[in-house]
Amino acid sequence: MDLKFSHIDILVNDLQTACDYYAKIFNAAISKKLVWQREDLHVTYAIVKTGQERFMLVQPFTGNLKNLLDAKGEGTIYRHCYSTPDIESAFDQLIASGVQPEDENGNALSKEKLNSPSGVKIIWLPKRFGEFSIEILEQEGLDQFMNEAFKN
Repeated sequence: MDLKFSHIDILVNDLQTACDYYAKIFNAAISKKLVWQREDLHVTYAIVKTGQERFMLVQPFTGNLKNLLDAKGEGTIYRHCYSTPDIESAFDQLIASGVQPEDENGNALSKEKLNSPSGVKIIWLPKRFGEFSIEILEQEGLDQFMNEAFKN
């Protein structure tokens, strides 16, 4: 599978406070605030970019990420995200290896439903090690999403 590291996701209690902190400390570029809502999961998030590196700050309101924030606390890194040039091929490779890709709520994901609320094609690996998860995004869509997120 052709994967490239993209970013990590970090839980925060107050998105604006966290964004302000990293903008000041790292002189980081902060994306516009974004919303992800599907089924029980509802979060706001922003991308922090310093040089070529980036991470996402995620403030959950409901769902499994809110439960994780309440249990583990602010600053929890709960996801590593990778990109691939061909998400359908990655999906097929996972299925062939016996791994059923999931959506963000842990439900089995079909190849026909790879689109996310952000418009990027995306899959998650099942959680095997506690609450840590791995996300795989299609590179072309991710690039477009990142460009849009940082437009004024």
